[in-house]
Amino acid sequence: MMSSQATPIQGSRPVTPPLTSAGSPRSPLLAETLQPPACRHRDRSPSPMRGYLIPSPLPTRRNRTCSATARASEGPVFPGVCKCFSRSKGHGFITPSDGGKDIFVHISDIEGEYVPVEGDEVSYKVCSIPPKHEKVQAVEVTITHLKPGTKHETWSGHVVSS
Repeated sequence: MMSSQATPIQGSRPVTPPLTSAGSPRSPLLAETLQPPACRHRDRSPSPMRGYLIPSPLPTRRNRTCSATARASEGPVFPGVCKCFSRSKGHGFITPSDGGKDIFVHISDIEGEYVPVEGDEVSYKVCSIPPKHEKVQAVEVTITHLKPGTKHETWSGHVVSS
């Protein structure tokens, strides 16, 4: 016959709930006070790749450190021309106006409503790429002049002729 009280099984240990300290992320007291670091808040256009969860080995705005972001934001703005950009691959290259090697640009660093195409004039800042910080990539990339006679696509997919 079954009783309404549970009887301990020989050799078993009682199960206790996990302890939560005041510093634990599970603590309900601390949950309301958790805030992301101040340098992570940006008033920029949303990334068109936001819905994708596949981790990328490419240096992106999301995996850049706060200090690298701050250094890039304080740096000078350079002019250049979009050499190529593949929306499906999520990256491209910019040719600096002053010459030099082409600079890598990731889709998460494109500002504004249009997908850049070859020949668009752009302005950008630079940020060093880990691990050795010997190479740079373009960040805060803004199209300054759309190449005349080309079709431009917005991030939402609307095509506009310029």
